[in-house]
Amino acid sequence: MAIWTAELKGLEKFHGSLKGHLPDLDKELERLLKAEDENMILLYSRRCLEVIITDLCEGELKRPRKTEPLKGIVDKLHKEEKVPSYIISSMHSLNELSTYGAHPKDFDPEQVKPVLNNLDIIIKWYLKYKETGADIKAKPVEDIRHSIKGTEDANKSIQIPKKKLIGLVSGLILLIVIVILVLFLTKIIGDGKQIKELEKSIAVLPFINESPVDSNKHFINGVMEEILNNLQTIKEFRVLSRTSTDQYKGPDRPTMPEIARKLDVSYIVEGSGQKYGNIFTLRVQLIKAKGKESHIWGKTYNEEIREVRDYVRIQSQIAQAIAAELKAVITPEEKQLIEKTPTANLTAYDFYKRGREYWIDNRDREALQKAEDLYNQALQYDSTYAQAYTGVAWVYWDKHYMQDYLSENFMDSVLILCNIALSFDNQLSEAHTLKGTYYSQIGKPELAIEEFDKAIKSNPNDWMAYSGKGGYYYETDWINYIKYLQKAASINHGPELPGLLSRIVYAYASAGFYEKARQYQQDKLKLDGDSANYYAELARYENWLGNFNKSIEFGIKCYAIDSTNATTLIILGGSYARLGRYKESLKYYKKFIERSKIQGSEWELSSMHRVGYSYWQNGYKEEAEYYFNEQINYNNGMIKFKRLVAQMLYPYYDLAGVYAFRGERDKAYENLRIFNNKPIMSSWMVSLIKTDPLFNSIRNEPEFQQIVRDVEAKYQAEHERVQKWLEEQGML
Repeated sequence: MAIWTAELKGLEKFHGSLKGHLPDLDKELERLLKAEDENMILLYSRRCLEVIITDLCEGELKRPRKTEPLKGIVDKLHKEEKVPSYIISSMHSLNELSTYGAHPKDFDPEQVKPVLNNLDIIIKWYLKYKETGADIKAKPVEDIRHSIKGTEDANKSIQIPKKKLIGLVSGLILLIVIVILVLFLTKIIGDGKQIKELEKSIAVLPFINESPVDSNKHFINGVMEEILNNLQTIKEFRVLSRTSTDQYKGPDRPTMPEIARKLDVSYIVEGSGQKYGNIFTLRVQLIKAKGKESHIWGKTYNEEIREVRDYVRIQSQIAQAIAAELKAVITPEEKQLIEKTPTANLTAYDFYKRGREYWIDNRDREALQKAEDLYNQALQYDSTYAQAYTGVAWVYWDKHYMQDYLSENFMDSVLILCNIALSFDNQLSEAHTLKGTYYSQIGKPELAIEEFDKAIKSNPNDWMAYSGKGGYYYETDWINYIKYLQKAASINHGPELPGLLSRIVYAYASAGFYEKARQYQQDKLKLDGDSANYYAELARYENWLGNFNKSIEFGIKCYAIDSTNATTLIILGGSYARLGRYKESLKYYKKFIERSKIQGSEWELSSMHRVGYSYWQNGYKEEAEYYFNEQINYNNGMIKFKRLVAQMLYPYYDLAGVYAFRGERDKAYENLRIFNNKPIMSSWMVSLIKTDPLFNSIRNEPEFQQIVRDVEAKYQAEHERVQKWLEEQGML
């Protein structure tokens, strides 16, 4: 039996009496009473205190608590004499001791008892405060007792005649019955209109092409995409990306409620159309698909198309009709964007839509070339067509990103094309998003944020802009990084979603929340079924935790499924090296090098010093020096061109490792000092720097040990900040 059982029993008397009266406090108290270990008891005791302090902050200090520490609010309550001194003492004591549960450290289990005793005292006072209000706030204990006794005496002196009391109670019961009956009938007669309003979330399914020829498919898809784009412009809506719904092409798709459940939306827009020459027929309907399926709105359009604005008129009418049905407000700025004509030339419009299909459907080299040719043909007919310039820019990015990565003029052509596009349409969301991506890659994060914000202003449902903006906070602010990625994931349930989830997994693991990371890993596995990648990620995180044998176990499972997985080859090479099994280490590093020659990436080049170390330990000094030099050249290139990884200062750490291994102590510390300027550190960096064999020559020196302590302190500070946020959001 736990040594604090009696204290918990004492708190049980409050549980139940709080329901309906103080539900937030009751919820935390219930969790406390169910807790089985001392850490959780301390944590939920603190949560109970937080509920009370937050209420006092709003009621007595007349302001929301926001993120202010508990101690600061308690001090203000004391200073302004809002709470009795003896309660202030209990609050301070509970707050101080309970931090051992919020941020687990060594403590004596006996310290749980005073925490629970103080909580008992605080709750007793708080209940009386809620009952009697200001009269009890800052009075001493004896005054409170006299006040309560006086109230009891006064109650005794007020006697209501028995018959009158029975009449009052009977009347009250009758009134309650009538109210309940009215509400019940209203719900039945009103067909459930009392039910909480559904979220205004929409998925636009691919429209069915009913034309006699398949060559009109791009036209029908283009109409669907423009309707989707118009809906995305409306801030009150959450509208999923086109790639989210491409999986539901054709008539043989699941039921609407099933699609809505999978995509997590309330409403679905579906349609069909056909085109004969210039005659265009379109049927569109809006369906409530969450819960009981029902048809909300629908319309058929039969139009002769003479110019692009005819398309724009129909597409904007549909978006505005849907907004009206769902009672969404369209601002004047949004209306202007919806009704904007992208080009006056029908032929240019057609070429652009054809190119768009190649770029969206298939990003292989052949498809990219066809998309580029069609975009350029569109520009031949309209040299002011902003979307076509942005299309060419995206194709250039996809085709040349890797080969230009370490060039002096990296993606300058993309910037030029985006600027031309924005000179013709300065509200073009996709141009701002690509421009922001460009700036983030060349080391200009402030300019990147400006562009992403402009993109979001024009299109509040631009998932790529949220994803890009999240990247700004990578390795500097895990909370905002996760927030923006979760926003991106909420509007993209397409093939890009597993990648977004992977980044969220990385963030949680880096912040030290491996259980949260595993939850997202499971979600990702359900989506893509990629068990090889799943095992590779598990291997990575076990490596971070220093569990090298476990890391190898998962790595081997991945290797059995996919022997070319780069993550696994690097992790296996590194984990074997940490265990001193250098032959096995070199075996996997050699496979990694072979794979890199076939399909390289800047991330893979960042591991050359690890390959060099493995060669060195196997007696191949010449090969080792080659890979060490490759690492130095790569890192210097990253720093020179201010590439994204250099902004995170990791090249300086890797340079320091090579120099330390070679005995070049001054150069090692020069780079370590720069690396130590990172504002936050990840869990894996704490593990790495403590055991990294490249630093064995300086490991015991005072300066290196101080850097290790700095790394650990920065990680711990960010871990605690993220933990507090997760607790406040109810996510832990």
